[in-house]
Amino acid sequence: MTAETRAPRPMRADARRNYEKLVAVATESFLANGPEASLDEIAKRAGVGPGTLYRHFPNREALLDAVCVQWADSVAADAAPLLSAEDPTAALSEWLVRLVDHVGAFKGLASALLLSSERKHDTAWVLHHTSEELVERAKAAGGIRPDVTTSELMQLTSGITYACSNAKQSGKTVSAPERLIGLIMDGVRTR
Repeated sequence: MTAETRAPRPMRADARRNYEKLVAVATESFLANGPEASLDEIAKRAGVGPGTLYRHFPNREALLDAVCVQWADSVAADAAPLLSAEDPTAALSEWLVRLVDHVGAFKGLASALLLSSERKHDTAWVLHHTSEELVERAKAAGGIRPDVTTSELMQLTSGITYACSNAKQSGKTVSAPERLIGLIMDGVRTR
């Protein structure tokens, strides 16, 4: 085996802990301060030096990428039980509410992650694949109209996410996401 074909060495336990702590702190920092949060502050809050941060993540993009991967994994784990739920229409409705929560929790950071990350396709794939599968299951069960597209539901859900996020930031009240998603589902259900 040449140096180019060798499998990477597994990470030491302390290095793994540092990596995980850096990603957790980076997620919090990016959520609070946006994707331009101070990397030195992230290292400090994680209890490591800047050198440790840069050994794991050579640049901001790499750290955003790790946060994006963790977010995609979290979304996928949250969606997994819904993909085999007994009532596909209820599962779709629940997924759309969770999607508002997931994307809303990441505020504007979701866009930055999806736009800047080399792994953006993985994250977008998780969101789209899950939505597509749930829409198709609901259609097959006769729960929603056959002319409804995943893209349309995603656009409507994005609007709800935007409205809820803006209302929180400005201190205004808005209907609960469950209620708004319920109104959408009432409009797409078969009669």
